Amino acid sequence: MATRNIVVEPYNEAWKSDFEAIEKELAAALGDLALSIEHVGSTSVPGLSAKAIIDIDVVIEDRSKIPAVVEALATIGYIHDGDKGIPGREAFDYEGKEHLRNHHLYVCAQDADELKRHLSFRDYLRSHPEAVAEYSRIKLEGAKLYPHDIDSYIEHKAPFIQGIYKELGLPLPSGNNGDE
Repeated sequence: MATRNIVVEPYNEAWKSDFEAIEKELAAALGDLALSIEHVGSTSVPGLSAKAIIDIDVVIEDRSKIPAVVEALATIGYIHDGDKGIPGREAFDYEGKEHLRNHHLYVCAQDADELKRHLSFRDYLRSHPEAVAEYSRIKLEGAKLYPHDIDSYIEHKAPFIQGIYKELGLPLPSGNNGDE
């Protein structure tokens, strides 16, 4: 699901319940294949402006579980789309989810670097309100500068994201720098 127009909105309390509705469907389909289902990305940080798209990481024991996860998610309309250039993270598109908020679904093994980056970045922002304010400013600025260019929008945010990774001692992503 490609972003055509980049619209960054003020934080919305409804994003938490939107995540919970998606989580409920995922948990029912995955059962004990999922160690946890994590709300990550900007919509998971109270007070942070964001694109109104819920980012979700399903955490699994290890990559050997991927075929079973792909099969389980297919039963509820998810289509495996590979790693999309980010090793350690499997992406899924979907059909028939009009009743849910738009979302990005990823599956990561519990030891994946990408999962560690997502959780660490989220947790850092949740405990640093000054960083939330600055990141909101950067995101709003990027959406204004690049309203139809997701790659430039992501590039605009990259120095902030990479600065947090560096502060936390996390390795930078290989491939696409992602869209926290």
